[in-house]
Amino acid sequence: MPGSFWIETLGCPKNQVDSDKLAGSMLRDGYVEASGADSADVVVVNTCAFIEPARAESIETILTLAETRRDGARLVVTGCLAARAGAELAEALPEVDLVVDVGVPVEVALAPSSAGNVRWLPRRREIVPALDLLELPRRRGAAPWAYVKVAEGCDRKCGFCAIPSFRGPQRSRPLAAILAEVAELAASGVREIVLVAQDLASFGRDRSDGPRRVEAGVQAPAIIELVAAVSAVVERVRLLYLYPSSLTDGLVEAIVATGVPYFDLSLQHVSAPLVRRMRRFGTAEKFLDRIAMIREAAPEAVLRSSFILGYPGETEEDHDELLAFLDRAELDWAGFFTFSNEDGTYAAGLDRQVREPLALERLRECAELQDAITAKRRSALVGTTGTVLVDSVGRGRTHREAPEIDGVVRLPADLAVGEFVEVEFAAAEGPDLVGVPLASTGAVGGVRRRVEGIL
Repeated sequence: MPGSFWIETLGCPKNQVDSDKLAGSMLRDGYVEASGADSADVVVVNTCAFIEPARAESIETILTLAETRRDGARLVVTGCLAARAGAELAEALPEVDLVVDVGVPVEVALAPSSAGNVRWLPRRREIVPALDLLELPRRRGAAPWAYVKVAEGCDRKCGFCAIPSFRGPQRSRPLAAILAEVAELAASGVREIVLVAQDLASFGRDRSDGPRRVEAGVQAPAIIELVAAVSAVVERVRLLYLYPSSLTDGLVEAIVATGVPYFDLSLQHVSAPLVRRMRRFGTAEKFLDRIAMIREAAPEAVLRSSFILGYPGETEEDHDELLAFLDRAELDWAGFFTFSNEDGTYAAGLDRQVREPLALERLRECAELQDAITAKRRSALVGTTGTVLVDSVGRGRTHREAPEIDGVVRLPADLAVGEFVEVEFAAAEGPDLVGVPLASTGAVGGVRRRVEGIL
């Protein structure tokens, strides 16, 4: 018996998919999942390296697990930090038994013929198709939803992002392989699939195989075909991380048609000069026009975005334009981050760097404004009804909330996990809503008692 394993996952949903794939392959090869890191024979840390705080958290986690693992347990580091600085990690952290590049399954790395005395195992580019995590079996989680990664890598050259340098160019999965994974997840009880990739809307552009829908004599993007195919298998399909320049009218229509009109637009900023300096496209007015079009097509549409504060060259005028945009756009959700100066990126060499205290102050102003907008939009839902997927005991989500990112709907604890329930929203608590099943709303007193029980 190979032994037991534990995987500690840091970073984004795409990393979670990688961990599920690593776990699935280890389970297939005879490993068993431990109850915790302190009882495992192999402890794997799937790291993040997107920005400096993420790298610091990854190293802190590695050192903590090195201290708390049981005697004789092997510590393996993989993920983005391993891909970005694998040889340096192996040199600097003698506590780690093996550092493994992304795309190399852990059980392959642990094999005596592969490991030996080598503490850093880089990915051999010529064997990527055989070892790529994208097509490994995956572990089934306990939740009634699941992330599905449809592509690896990215072909874009955004000024602030180092991901293409260590994740490589975009590699889209075959549509048949994705649908097979979705079908397997659906058969195990998954009701919602969340599609993720570094550049989701560009799915399939690097492939020549597979079907394409033809509309008005024009071949539709592969992402539209994918969305339609997945929505035929599960009740909910959600897309995360869409570049606004790739959000075509056809893709908007395809998303709305799924019944989950949730649009996660990666805007990053709205000032035209600053957006160009980020090596991206768009203006505040163009973004507002697109948002208006989405809301006209689907009044119940939900919009999320993320923004970088303190990018080199950001002026007070740029910041004021962003504040004005947030006020006009009234996004449902937004995340704000200060610029991280990353080696190897275009932005690392730019002039007019913004001081961190000023960037943090700008972030605070944006966050305070957006918090008020989100609270207003959530409060406006009180008294309306909606369909909730029960994610866990006492917690659920409508189409308006992405898992692990947005607020939740608080529910009675007696509702079955994995079921869809019609509820009335009886109260708003900041980003969260309180949902009362419609079967319980026959009397005012009954509603009041149910709400009090949830709160």
